[in-house]
Amino acid sequence: MSDTIAAIATAPGEAGIGIVRLSGPDSIKILDQIFIPTKGKSIKEYSSRRLTHGKIIDPSTKHVIDEVLVTYMKAPFTYTAEDIAEIDCHGGIVPVKKILEMVLRNGARMAEPGEFTKRAFLNGRIDLSQAEAVMDLISAKTDKSFDVALDQLEGSLSKEVKKIRNDILEMMAHITVNIDFPDEDIEEITYHELKEKAEHIYKDIHKLLESAHTGRILKDGLSTVIIGKPNVGKSSLMNALLKESRAIVTDVPGTTRDVIEEYISIKGIPLKIIDTAGIRETEDVVEKIGVERSKEFFNKADLIIFVLNASEPLTDEDQEIMKYLSNRQAIVILNKIDLPEIFTKDEIQKILPNKKIIKLSVLSGEGMEELEDTIVDMVYGGEVKQGEASFVTNVRHQNALERAKESIKEGIKAIDHGLALDFIEVDIKNTWEYLGEITGDTVGEDVLDTIFSNFCLGK
Repeated sequence: MSDTIAAIATAPGEAGIGIVRLSGPDSIKILDQIFIPTKGKSIKEYSSRRLTHGKIIDPSTKHVIDEVLVTYMKAPFTYTAEDIAEIDCHGGIVPVKKILEMVLRNGARMAEPGEFTKRAFLNGRIDLSQAEAVMDLISAKTDKSFDVALDQLEGSLSKEVKKIRNDILEMMAHITVNIDFPDEDIEEITYHELKEKAEHIYKDIHKLLESAHTGRILKDGLSTVIIGKPNVGKSSLMNALLKESRAIVTDVPGTTRDVIEEYISIKGIPLKIIDTAGIRETEDVVEKIGVERSKEFFNKADLIIFVLNASEPLTDEDQEIMKYLSNRQAIVILNKIDLPEIFTKDEIQKILPNKKIIKLSVLSGEGMEELEDTIVDMVYGGEVKQGEASFVTNVRHQNALERAKESIKEGIKAIDHGLALDFIEVDIKNTWEYLGEITGDTVGEDVLDTIFSNFCLGK
């Protein structure tokens, strides 16, 4: 890339510092035109990667724009693998805007969204899955989602995908040799060997796909709806999970008339937790709208926390809600166990035999630890534990893996039917190409443009 790009790398607004970043062959030349070091005549007199104090000026008027610290970094050991310059100025909208204008006026052009990371990819410093991990890192909501994004940035997913692609490449090489040189004195690959290799590849792809559900939750959050009839303690439970008084709690049924949404972290897992209006028949117009919205969220949720008041008899409203839980991922809470219990856990287990039921008192905190552990176990499926595997967190990666899995499956069928090697080769090659979409080895320019357009401007 022959041009030099520039952008503001820090968020807009008042701050201690603001950063203007340049990348490209003219980065140092442009910096030299507008920067006067406190000591010395030119930034070129200073070594790479050294922070230098001075002033940004307008070269045409010699007018001082700001007092700054600058650094330049020589290619190829930089974020983009190009020459990079960074100007640390005073934070605020005006200083960074003025300096960016000066940089653009002296030879740089405005960077497109994500263009710094796109250049890092195009220059071979990172692959596409690592580039996408940059945005996941920036938008991480919990320590665990941050760790997963960091692992991907360091190439954990890329290594697994590349290993599978190398296995496929080896398989393709054997097939090609047997097709192109059938009469030569070479080792003939048997259909038994082909199937063995293909099934191994299938298992590796399937293992990665198994992590996609958990990966999506770690990235985007588990959509969790707290549901139940009015006054069973839904809002109190939400406040207990949040560890703050976010929802209004009273003894009056129907206090929560709308939906309240909050993000929380439970042992590293992000939850988008939703406290809904109590589901009941009501003539109140506002509450009725809230009840309808509760039902909508109920249908879209990843996890439902159904709250019952253990100190009151089951009602028709309770029974009606339980009908909808049979085929949903749900936890049943028997709340208010600090009061005399009217029904037992065993009675509810008979109605909902496959659901996890937890006895809990929001008032005393008893059972809260068990609830949090249960949510964690549900997310990890009791199989994949934290730190044991790479997680597929990206929908694009998941789609590519699903297509690769389907292709290798078709290849196995072709092997079972004893089809000619030419037909088998097509399915094997498709598998290899679909996996290449994850790392960017076999992806088109239009896909790249779409991916990087979702990045922030200075990244």
